[in-house]
Order: sequence, then structure tokens, then C-alpha cells
Amino acid sequence: MSSTWNRFLLALILCLPAMAQDIALDPNTSVKIDLPADSPLTLISSTLGESRATTRGGALILDLHMSVTLRNAGFRRVRGVTLLITAQESAPGGKGSVARPSIDVTPGQEFTVPVELRLLRPIQAAGGPLVKVQLDGVLFDDLSFFGPNKLNSQRAMTVWETEAQRDRAYYRRILQAKGEKGLREEMLAALTRQADRQKLESATNVTPSPTEHVAQYAYLAVPHSPVEPTEATASGLDVINRSGRPIRHIELGWIARDGEGHEVAVLTPPTASVALAPGQKSRVPRAGKPLDVPRLTGFVKQVEFNDGKVWVPTREDLSASPLFRILAPSPEEQRLADVYNKKGIQALMADLNRY
Repeated sequence: MSSTWNRFLLALILCLPAMAQDIALDPNTSVKIDLPADSPLTLISSTLGESRATTRGGALILDLHMSVTLRNAGFRRVRGVTLLITAQESAPGGKGSVARPSIDVTPGQEFTVPVELRLLRPIQAAGGPLVKVQLDGVLFDDLSFFGPNKLNSQRAMTVWETEAQRDRAYYRRILQAKGEKGLREEMLAALTRQADRQKLESATNVTPSPTEHVAQYAYLAVPHSPVEPTEATASGLDVINRSGRPIRHIELGWIARDGEGHEVAVLTPPTASVALAPGQKSRVPRAGKPLDVPRLTGFVKQVEFNDGKVWVPTREDLSASPLFRILAPSPEEQRLADVYNKKGIQALMADLNRY
């Protein structure tokens, strides 16, 4: 069953009239945290906070506001963690996930993963804990990975960490070349871009349509990309593998232009896996619903090679293209901007010099 249908069904149930009844969650029996025996992370504690359950019709709505505290029991620094949260394996709206990218957890150190989710569980479901928390993946500083990877979290966390290494290196170069004043100016520019992007999103109306209304397709070539677009059509983007390495996954991005000329990046479901040998051509389909916009431009957002390594655009290549203004900043750049905004330039400098 599609995720769109799942969200629709969950919204429908939530809109049902009263007969709702709050149920207190027992911290001893409501949640089960299940880590593998050989997990590099160990459970320290968990809290339910203000989590609650509400019955509506034949469904149980779980509003989770909990946290899970873990310890790095391994020998490598942890850069990212993804947890799979399940209320009911087969029910619509019964599963979710939370991730903590851009962290730096040394061996023996504890850290907390917040869980803010709303899940759906049929009341007649079998007994046992209402919620099960499992480890989907852990990413280490050498980009090695542990976990079942049911959610393809390895790819997502590897991209986040690759972007984090790119952005940290960029701001360290700024600090070395231009000093404290140059770093402050660069961070103020980053905060301005984030604010401008939020304004752009709120000003741009990109809406799904029951039928395809896009009048024109184009593509944007990103310099030094291992995959080169050759044609953009209603069904997707034609690409060729220009690298000497086999590729197993390509994720596209799309830039929509509305009737007033505003541009915004369009979020689409992850692209399906591909098998693209060096020099081979293929069509990467455009996922998602039709859009009621006059122009749509596709570009290669990220690439995963067969060995698990990933490619993302460099800072220099981003800066030289419209993507710099349109794409969301990496989780690490957002975190660094938050450090500067809340703690000042000295705290940011210390953070950049940590590792």
C-alpha cells in the first residue's frame, strides 16, 4: 500500500468525530527497545515524556514524544544513527523512523535520540508492546556501517556525512585563509541564504495536479558529476555514466518555476536503484505526482557507486550554479549555523577544530 494512501487513511481516521479516549502509556510495557546482541550501541535509558495514546473508532493513535539514550560501546566514532519505530508492521501509518545525522560520538560517550512521531495501530492488534524501537543503522567516521538497513539508511547517512565532511572542510579553509572575520562573514551569508530560501518556499506555489501540465522540461548539468544528463522528458532524465565506476543508485532533484517566475527545489520520492556500468546510458524516472508548473528542470543530486561510496556536488560547483540558492543546506551546515547563532564565533571555531 502506498505511503500516500497511508497518510490519507491516517488523516481520515484522525478527523473522525469524538468517541476518542486517552490512554496512559505504561513506560514498562508500552515500548520495547530491541537492539542486536552485537550492536555497537547499548541502551542506557528511555523516557516517554508526554507521549499518549488515543482511541478513535477501531484505531489507536500514538503520539510519541519520547527519547532514547544510547552509549557508543564500540571503538569508532559514530557519525549517524537511524532508528526504526514500529507500532504495527502491516497497518497503514504503522511505521516510521528517526535519524540523528551530523553527530560526533566518541567511544564510551552517551547521546540521545529524540522520537517525535505519530503512528497508527489497530486496536484489535495482537498483544505485546504498543511500540517497538529497532536499530536500522549506525554510520561511523570511516563511513563503515552496521545494521540491517531495512530503510536504506546507509545511503542517506553516507550522503549526510559526505556533505558534512565537505562543509566542515570548506569552513575550515575559510577560517585558515580569512581568519575569524572571514568565518563570521561566511556564516552570516549562510544564515541569510537559509532565510531567503524559507521566503522563497513560502512565496512559491508548486501544487500537485491530477494531470500533467508541465509545458517544458530541461536539465541542469552539475560540473564534475559522474553522471551527465543528456535529455529531460516527462518521464524522467536520460543520463550517461561518465565515471569509470559502476553505479547502483542515482537520485534526481527538480527545480520548478511557477507562473510568476519563482524557482524552488521540488522534493520527490527517492529514485529507484539502477545498474549503470561505465559509459552506459539509462533513463532515470521522475518520481512523484504531476505538477501544475510551466517549467521543470532536472539535475543529478547524488550518486551511489557499487562500493557504497557516494558523490555529492562540491561547494565550489554548488556556488557556481542555481542550486546554491535553491537546495536546502546540509544538516551539518544547519548545525554549524545554529552553533554560531546561539553560542557565537568562538564556539563555532572550537567546533570546527574538534575533528
